[in-house]
Amino acid sequence: MLTQGEWREVRFYGITTLGGVLFYGTLLVDADSRPPIELWAGREAEQLAAWLRTHPGIEVVCRDSSLVYRQGIIDGAPDTVQISDRFHLWQGLSKRVGDLAAAHRNCLPAAVPDPEAASPPPSPTAPSDQADTRARRHAKNLFDAVHAVTDTGTPLHAAAHRLGLNRRTAGKYTRATTWQECVRHTPSRQPTSLDPYLEYLRQRWEEGEHNATVLHQEIVAKDYRGHYQRVKMAIAPLRRGLPIDTPRERPPSPRQVARWITTAPSRRGRHATEALKGLLEHCPELDQTHDLVRQFAAMVDSRDAALSAHWLEQLATSRLPALVSLANAIREDQPAVVQVITTPFSSGVNEGRITDLKLQKRIMAGRGRGPVAPSPRHPHGPAPAPQCVTECHRRTVAHPSFTEILPGTRPLVRRHQRASAIRRRP
Repeated sequence: MLTQGEWREVRFYGITTLGGVLFYGTLLVDADSRPPIELWAGREAEQLAAWLRTHPGIEVVCRDSSLVYRQGIIDGAPDTVQISDRFHLWQGLSKRVGDLAAAHRNCLPAAVPDPEAASPPPSPTAPSDQADTRARRHAKNLFDAVHAVTDTGTPLHAAAHRLGLNRRTAGKYTRATTWQECVRHTPSRQPTSLDPYLEYLRQRWEEGEHNATVLHQEIVAKDYRGHYQRVKMAIAPLRRGLPIDTPRERPPSPRQVARWITTAPSRRGRHATEALKGLLEHCPELDQTHDLVRQFAAMVDSRDAALSAHWLEQLATSRLPALVSLANAIREDQPAVVQVITTPFSSGVNEGRITDLKLQKRIMAGRGRGPVAPSPRHPHGPAPAPQCVTECHRRTVAHPSFTEILPGTRPLVRRHQRASAIRRRP
């Protein structure tokens, strides 16, 4: 914790909400040196404004998307630059994209390629030379690094030690003649005991026998020893008009489509890229959403908000309710959103301190939950939690270890794991 004399030297603050359904708290953090400064129960604008009036000289405040904090900063320190939360802004955009994908659920099967139009798999004797996925790029870089060392005559164990690799991994890349040999391939479908009977099942289906129980009894008479469920699953594609042995891929969920759209193209896998391409060609609304998301990502990456007004206008005129509501929400807090695009400040330090605080509370003061039903081992039940959980948070912040040990929480996590292991021993 900072002393009252040190408060005057702090110019950049972080403000965030702490709590959940039953209670809320407000945590203030020094955005430069990152120690916690103040914690109180509630998240009222009057509380924040009163605190800011007693601590003048603050230049920048990083806060979450709460309009309550915005009003409190305006009342208590009107000249302070407000910066919204980049994570929650992107999270809100992702949620709107998921809502749009759910509204166009009927278009999602377009992401699944047609089994008849699918291209045959590449021959293993002619692998692709393109390192177009993360796994292939990693294999190519590792192959080049290993051969750059071993081709000079360096022993295998010395090369593995120099590159920080396991000896078996280094040996695999040394024995390979091309990096494509080191790429892990998706295993093909394993043969099953039902394979000799698949042609018979297809023939009986074309003759009009569609009862899985009858088909199972017929192939059992032909010495099949498998279960009825396997026969039922094998003929399930026939009920949908697909070949009997053709696997049918499920359409993506709206959440998965939202993840594809919000992920940078360079970080998408080959399957996601091809599936998203087919979906965007089929659905113009999702194609428009994808273009708007990429424009916003380009502004954040380049820290250039010059096109933010035009981007908001595109959102407002998109005629997509989810994007129109997002545009209205951003316009209510547009100056803070522009600052989060153009400045390096963010609320990451606030969220990190929240994680540190909850870890300390759970280690030293319990989880702050109410009494539960008694058990045979503890007939009277555990001790009741404190009436004011935020006071437990306050004691945690005031503890010297909160500022001395944190933000290096890894020793605390290991200590907590060791203590839990000791308590679990019989």
